[in-house]
Amino acid sequence: MSRYMTRLPARFILMMALLLCMTPFAAHAQEHSPQGHVVSGFADLAERLLPSVVNISSTQKPIEIKDFPELPQFPPGSPFEDFFEQFMDRRGLGMPAIPPASLGSGFVIDAENGYIITNHHVVKDANEVRVTFHDDTTLQAEVMGRDEKTDIAILKVETDRTLTAVSFGDSDRLRVGDWILAIGNPFGLGGTVTAGIVSAQQRDIQAGPYDDFIQTDASINRGNSGGPMFNLDGEVIGINTAIFSPSGGSVGIGFAIPSNLARPVIHQLIEFGRTRRGWLGVRIQSVTEEIAESLGLEEARGALVASTTPTGPAEVAGLEAGDIILDFNGRAVRTMRDLPRMVAETPIDQDAQVTYWRNGERRTTSVSVGELEKAEEEGLLAATERRPEEKQENGTDIESLGLSLRPISEQDREQFNIGVDVEGLIISQIIPNSEAAQKSLAVGDVIVEVNQQAVTDADEAKTIIENARAAGRNSVLLLVNRDSDVRFVALRLR
Repeated sequence: MSRYMTRLPARFILMMALLLCMTPFAAHAQEHSPQGHVVSGFADLAERLLPSVVNISSTQKPIEIKDFPELPQFPPGSPFEDFFEQFMDRRGLGMPAIPPASLGSGFVIDAENGYIITNHHVVKDANEVRVTFHDDTTLQAEVMGRDEKTDIAILKVETDRTLTAVSFGDSDRLRVGDWILAIGNPFGLGGTVTAGIVSAQQRDIQAGPYDDFIQTDASINRGNSGGPMFNLDGEVIGINTAIFSPSGGSVGIGFAIPSNLARPVIHQLIEFGRTRRGWLGVRIQSVTEEIAESLGLEEARGALVASTTPTGPAEVAGLEAGDIILDFNGRAVRTMRDLPRMVAETPIDQDAQVTYWRNGERRTTSVSVGELEKAEEEGLLAATERRPEEKQENGTDIESLGLSLRPISEQDREQFNIGVDVEGLIISQIIPNSEAAQKSLAVGDVIVEVNQQAVTDADEAKTIIENARAAGRNSVLLLVNRDSDVRFVALRLR
């Protein structure tokens, strides 16, 4: 060591050593795409992708406000009379018709055919749709098809200009923490690029039956709807659709439709102009730990069949209420939400192998998949409304569950709209804060089965429950009928 180094303060030497150690890491402060490509910032990626993203404006049918309050009468020649005649129709037609407008985003997926993807709610009820490209060129667009369930719509433009298209990536490869880029038209400002990470996956925000959203902290605001979410390879891995915001602006919680969910819907809209989803003909519910334990299933997984549609695919294949669907066409059904998507993506009339749990054993059957849209047209999926709790009456107390049961009377059938073909025991009382109350059971619900045994006598039902407790069971499984909608409810024994 030189004599000059020996004169330097010790803390200075230590600082220099730390800086030398840190230099190699600073030189490699770069991000990597999922495929391992090095990305230095987002500028090159944004420059390449911006031309593929469009702004979408749509106008709807004019809204006329009729029955407007009678206007005051002004003296002839009054300036107020001229003013109101200009802005209001004094001949009984009400306020002037103002066509509402909607702003959103979209992106080109097929340059040759001019196909553009956006959200259904951006072009819903639109009379006219206009698409503005990155170079400010504006074209009229035709709505080729849309799907309200997944909030996807496909547009088509006719042009001689060269369009820039992007391709879809594999959203199943995403991991929480991966970088993403969002491009859209927030508040009608024009093409805007924001970046963030994947905050969570498989979010259910109660937007539709196939909720499986990607959550991100990238800044997404009103007007971003329908815009693309890109991975660092420039592939679309999501369609920005919704935000959570008490204020109306971005708070770092945005949601996108995964590309793997959107792709089959888009293909169907292009081919048929509408969706053609598979249909099984079952009402399903989640398998809780209590339900799994009561049915002898080691793990709480799968989709519990609450009821089957008469003559529907599932009933024809032999599936029954109380079966737990574990696998569909070779794919494991981990949660109830997995099954609707698996079935929807299955081609119509295809035979699907279904593995299910019944009476303590695994069984397999083949189901010929039907068409969901056809079932809807035929009224096979009519929803039932939830009925509020009615007046309570006495019955046989089941203290371990926190409810009372009694046979169904004719008055009950009329009061609670119970069909003549429904047999069981009616709930006449619910103890507040009991297990039954916490599981949302209500007076007027009909208990059809207890532990998969049909019951019409309250004492018999009580005996089944007591026998389950004596056998060391921690819960009992009830089959409940409410307004002709049946479901299973597992109640813990106390």
